[in-house]
Amino acid sequence: MNPSEIKKRSVVLAGHRTSVSLENAFWEALRDMAVEAGISVNALVSRIDAERSGNLSSAIRTHVLLHYRHTG
Repeated sequence: MNPSEIKKRSVVLAGHRTSVSLENAFWEALRDMAVEAGISVNALVSRIDAERSGNLSSAIRTHVLLHYRHTG
């Protein structure tokens, strides 16, 4: 799997299906973070969505970056 290859996946936010495009590396990190938190990827994306001010893909990337910067 190429970590920089972009994949589009569907998530459900507030009852509506939407597509999110992220690099494979971010999808993998997001899955790991969800497992660590004991929640689904969709639930984690919903949390990120509730706190965002920009576009969803950027908010997810920023959330993942900040998580790994703080957990080192």
